[in-house]
Amino acid sequence: HYSWGIVLKIAFGVEFDDCLCRANFNWTFFKRFWRIVCLLFPSIKKPGPLLCIFLLLLCLLEQVLIYYVGLLSGKFYKILTDKEEAEFYKQLLEGVLLILAEAFILSTKTYVASVLYITWRGSVCNALHDLYFTDILYYKLNVVDKTVDNPDQRITQDVERMCNTFSQVLIPIMITPFTTGYYLYKAWNASGYIGPASTAVFFVVFTVFNKLLMTPVVKYFYIQEKKEGDFRYKHMQMRSNAESAAFYRAGKVEKVKANKKLSTLLRTQHRLVLWEFALHCCTNSADYLGSILSYIAIAFPIFVGRYDYMEPGELAQLISTNAFVSIYLINCFTKLIDQSVQMTDVVGAAHRIGQLFEELGRLKDEQNENYSFLEATTNPRASPRNDIPVRDAGDGSTAFRFQEVSYGLPKTAKVLCRNLSFQLESGVNVLITGESGCGKTSLLRVLSGLWKSARGQISRHVPLGPTGMFYLPQKPYFTDGTLREQVIYPLQDCDVVPDDEKLHHYLSLVGLTGLLDRLGDLDVDAEWNWYDEMSPGEMQRLSFVRLFFHQPPYAILDEATSQVSQDMEELLYSTCRELGITILSIGHRSTVRQFHDMELHFDVSGSWSLTPVEGLTVNS
Repeated sequence: HYSWGIVLKIAFGVEFDDCLCRANFNWTFFKRFWRIVCLLFPSIKKPGPLLCIFLLLLCLLEQVLIYYVGLLSGKFYKILTDKEEAEFYKQLLEGVLLILAEAFILSTKTYVASVLYITWRGSVCNALHDLYFTDILYYKLNVVDKTVDNPDQRITQDVERMCNTFSQVLIPIMITPFTTGYYLYKAWNASGYIGPASTAVFFVVFTVFNKLLMTPVVKYFYIQEKKEGDFRYKHMQMRSNAESAAFYRAGKVEKVKANKKLSTLLRTQHRLVLWEFALHCCTNSADYLGSILSYIAIAFPIFVGRYDYMEPGELAQLISTNAFVSIYLINCFTKLIDQSVQMTDVVGAAHRIGQLFEELGRLKDEQNENYSFLEATTNPRASPRNDIPVRDAGDGSTAFRFQEVSYGLPKTAKVLCRNLSFQLESGVNVLITGESGCGKTSLLRVLSGLWKSARGQISRHVPLGPTGMFYLPQKPYFTDGTLREQVIYPLQDCDVVPDDEKLHHYLSLVGLTGLLDRLGDLDVDAEWNWYDEMSPGEMQRLSFVRLFFHQPPYAILDEATSQVSQDMEELLYSTCRELGITILSIGHRSTVRQFHDMELHFDVSGSWSLTPVEGLTVNS
């Protein structure tokens, strides 16, 4: 890949810096690009490499056909000059067959390149999905870390663009050195050193101009991709929160914000198209000036009498053949320049994809969160623990145990809780209370492993998920698919035993039979967005159907009944008790206290207290 880099840098000279990212043909790019290449060419027996070899053979065959097609004009000049009618029809048949063969090879080459692009896109996207959906890396990347912008755009659009463009330019770049060498030899035979020398000078001059123009083109392409992601995210944000914005009558202010994103994007695109205009002027000039250069190269040996011995027909054939050889030689050089426009897409997208791979790999390997800023504010007697083991063990009578745990907001110095010690035991429901921002939901993030704690020991004795501790947020998450898939989530059909009677019972219990009536069946694939079709209260009730179906030993409820009536709230909590589900819940309504045995109260100063609901203090 190092030699590839030298070829590409000499040919294209692509490099740029901006305040967001350094993206050029340096060691960072080659490391990133090499990782992607290993995905594109994992093994010689895989479809990608086999398709690439087949495409290379097609391109070589195409070059042979192009050569013979290029000689046709010279042959026709001679035949027509000599008025050889029989030979004309013979040559005409040969020419038609060559052109049809060339058309077939060209179409086949395009088709194979498209299949290669699809194969490559699948390989890269699957590799990214393997990392992105590992454990909770998607959460860390989008919420906690935020080192890379628009991960969704990088996976969906940047991968598509890079694979599509690279499948089109890879083979032409690979075979150009061979075709260039061959046509240099043919040009030398036709016009001496003048033809190859003039072509080489021509190429060097335009390469220098091309290098100067490529730098800003790649720069603004990279920035444009980020601005495209920002603009798209703004509209996605409006689509996801259309109802809330409508209640606020926020159309005017949101239009201003969307227009601001659009304006920034369009300014970037305008700069990009200006530089692309200059680049296209350069590349198009190189293409068309080459046709004049071919006649200049052959003119000198003709004027000095080198071909005076030839008949007019033979001389016309020589001029035509040399014009073809010289033009095609120039084409071999300028093809590298032409491909540079497309290579800007490859370089910019490869940097973004490679950076995403790097960050996902770093987050996967990263075990520690730097909480040294909390050491001075937490209990000095407690030794700092940045590597906190979470053990899944025990008989299930205790869900988890916190021992002297302190935690705060990631990447800030704000301490939310100090030296917390408590445990969740089977049959003892715990209510978490406190003012907004005191760290209630943050405790659940620490418990679930989304955040790291600064100090202390966390022992978890049951797994997270439907077989251990099941989490119900205030705003439930619903995936695309059928009603059955919503209820059994996060499991799949193959992971559960079908029990329609159970599903119908709990849907009826929470008053959602109307939802089933609208769909007609549990397994009808809903074409709608679940968030648009259900009220907040219906969404919370459906999430409890999910909880009742799985019937885990423990449930974590983060204001999971805030949108339902008090009667429904009582029904939901009572059903949890009947099913033997021990609850750890966050709630602000006074009506939920009756369903809990202990209250864990947090103070904004970082202190806490654990008391029976009746009011007797147990620990603080």
